[in-house]
Amino acid sequence: MAAGHGVTVAQLALGWLLHQDGRIVPIPGARQIGHLEENVAAAAVTLGAADLAAIDAVFGAGSVHGARYAQGDLDLLER
Repeated sequence: MAAGHGVTVAQLALGWLLHQDGRIVPIPGARQIGHLEENVAAAAVTLGAADLAAIDAVFGAGSVHGARYAQGDLDLLER
């Protein structure tokens, strides 16, 4: 879908967030100017109702589940 819009996957994700409730403000990180510019350009991503429905069908509420971190990774933190 990102390629179809001529944007990166990160830009599509940020664009999707910007099409959600107006109270959601994404705060992406960027260590390089190029990444910052890419993130800012995501504000110009235009997603139609069909695009939003397709994304929601895959990543909608309740479709993503499970632990945030693998148990092995958590065990490393508790040393």
